[in-house]
Amino acid sequence: MTVDTAIDRVFNFSAGPAVLPVPVLEEAQRDLLSLPGCGASILEISHRSKQFIDILDTTEQRLRDLIGIPPNYRVVFLQGGSRLQFSMVPMNLLRGSDKPADYVICGSWGNHALKQAKLEGDTRVAWDGKETNYDRLPVLGDLGLDATSAYVHVTSNETIQGIQFAEDPPECDATFVCDASSDFMHRPIDVSRYGLIYACAQKNAGPAGVTIVIIREDLLDRGQDTLPGYVNYKSHVDAKSLYNTPPTFGVYIVGLVAKWLSEDVGGLAKMHQRNRDKAKLLYDLLDASPGFYRSHAQPGCRSLMNVTFRLPSEELESAFISEAATHQLTDLKGHRSVGGIRASIYNAMPVQGVQALREFMIDFRDRHAS
Repeated sequence: MTVDTAIDRVFNFSAGPAVLPVPVLEEAQRDLLSLPGCGASILEISHRSKQFIDILDTTEQRLRDLIGIPPNYRVVFLQGGSRLQFSMVPMNLLRGSDKPADYVICGSWGNHALKQAKLEGDTRVAWDGKETNYDRLPVLGDLGLDATSAYVHVTSNETIQGIQFAEDPPECDATFVCDASSDFMHRPIDVSRYGLIYACAQKNAGPAGVTIVIIREDLLDRGQDTLPGYVNYKSHVDAKSLYNTPPTFGVYIVGLVAKWLSEDVGGLAKMHQRNRDKAKLLYDLLDASPGFYRSHAQPGCRSLMNVTFRLPSEELESAFISEAATHQLTDLKGHRSVGGIRASIYNAMPVQGVQALREFMIDFRDRHAS
């Protein structure tokens, strides 16, 4: 059956698994039955075959070239999502340490990460935005972070609250660990500012099932030999992401996404500008409608990936979500823990989708504002 994407594809604002670039889906569709020169699908070939090893190596190199990953950092492709990383990070970097780990808590995912770290060793909360319901961010350079701590954990983008760090951590001796799951590859970053970066792919980099970890080589020695094999980063680095059967299809799609960002978009600087332009369309409207739409995040802390806002009543929010779906604008319901509306406008969301949402928001406001 032939699918006309122009007719059948909605504008999908889901927070994850999320929208993927159409050119990536089209290339995967063309190759799904048989990879060129392979005679079998990516879903069927051995993870130890030459064809997949080539895919694995190509994907890593595309990430290195696109992001600018220094040679003293290793890249591995894992499973388990950010939930597993919440445990793997402290297992490898905190267990057995005589120094605590510092956590900067900016929202729900930072809290989840802290909860798991407490099971492995001493932790400290360097900053917590709970008092203002996680609507703002600290200036990391003003926190007086302890350079001797085991590491400093930050979440670059909180999908539920819709707040995001716009810059990398300051240059200092602290070892920063970053959960970049929901904004990975959305802008250029200085990898050298971090000791470890991890990102589950299904938000902004690929499909559910694969997690990218970028780790500085010297940190590998912190993982104790008594750790179970799978949760030791060194196991995966030594095996070149083949310690167990990796998420082969997920790795393949991440490689295609990196190719799209490099060749079709023109790099991360251009992607960042595109993301800023898309987000501005919505935030300008929210600011122009203070009596009807209410942005959760404070200006200056707003996410380019997840635009979160409320309407005057839950009844209107339900009507907004229902009516939007009839306009091919789907998955706009806010996270169950906070309610409201959440428009996730990741890299792959076309500007036409954001424009369509903005037009609907204007019409809905004009029909329902008292």
